[in-house]
Amino acid sequence: MARTPVRSTSGPGVSGSAGFSIFRFFGEVFSELRKVSWPTRQEATRLTLMVIALSATIGLFLGLVDMLFARVLAIFSGT
Repeated sequence: MARTPVRSTSGPGVSGSAGFSIFRFFGEVFSELRKVSWPTRQEATRLTLMVIALSATIGLFLGLVDMLFARVLAIFSGT
């Protein structure tokens, strides 16, 4: 006979004996946010500019590939 897994009585989505407390939830959220290593303003600005530049480069590349495919298909279809 197969064993059935033992269910945990704690963890995400499981209410304990006290039930859900909005105050405890936000207290835990704020305590986790205090542990985060936040980037400096200079790092955040540099990384944001990198993301914008990379997105624009990929967008330009995909646009050129799309134009190439459109022209190739136009040649093959005779229009």
